[in-house]
Amino acid sequence: MLHLLRRHPIPVRAFFDFTLALTFALPAKELRRLLHPGLSLDQWEDFGFIAIAMVQTRGMRPEFLPEALGGSFFLTGYRIFVRYRTAEGRTLRGLQVLRSDTDKPAMVALGNTFTHYHYSAARVRLERTDAELAIEVETPRGEADLHVVAKLDAAAPTLPPGTPFPDLRTARRFAGPMPFTFSYEPETRSLVRIEGQRKEWHPRLVPVEVGRATFFQTRGLGEAPLPASAFLVENVPYRWARGIVEPLRFGGVA
Repeated sequence: MLHLLRRHPIPVRAFFDFTLALTFALPAKELRRLLHPGLSLDQWEDFGFIAIAMVQTRGMRPEFLPEALGGSFFLTGYRIFVRYRTAEGRTLRGLQVLRSDTDKPAMVALGNTFTHYHYSAARVRLERTDAELAIEVETPRGEADLHVVAKLDAAAPTLPPGTPFPDLRTARRFAGPMPFTFSYEPETRSLVRIEGQRKEWHPRLVPVEVGRATFFQTRGLGEAPLPASAFLVENVPYRWARGIVEPLRFGGVA
């Protein structure tokens, strides 16, 4: 009956000190094979996209508890941009979870009990100055090691060379996190969707150097996915609503 707990049954609140979200473009056909039943790829031209979100949180707790009883942790999340058509005919844009890493063992235990977010423990080193934000994540078997440096003092940041996005406005459409996160519940052939509600969400473009990102190789997604954009958001109150479970229609295809 563990799957009943993993439906995110309790609304949760937290405060994001910052979110650094990198978006990578890959051939759409490569990403479709990773999708849960009922989801379709949210793509631009012939590309699909994976977001790597690095988030420093504090005060995370069930909504009924005061902020003082909340916990703080660092999160690295790997997500595919997807779309889902509900039973009522609404088309929702969101993210499918592939993997989550965190620096707190307690968050691994709680996250894997109450969500399908696939939490693993990692070692995290974080350094910030006025000019740079450097983040290094080490995973136990090197399966999702990450080393990035964001340039915070760039006078006129631009999209990465070779990005498939024609302009900043298009790039912002694929700047995670998105309003919804989707997980698949095989026990009931259902999708679980969780709505994220945020305030003061003002992403700014930042140049980023990626020194290491082993996740793509370990998941068979090629040696060098194309960097598409990088955005930084700071000081964001955030709320995750209670999960909604919707059985898939027509034998598992929505």
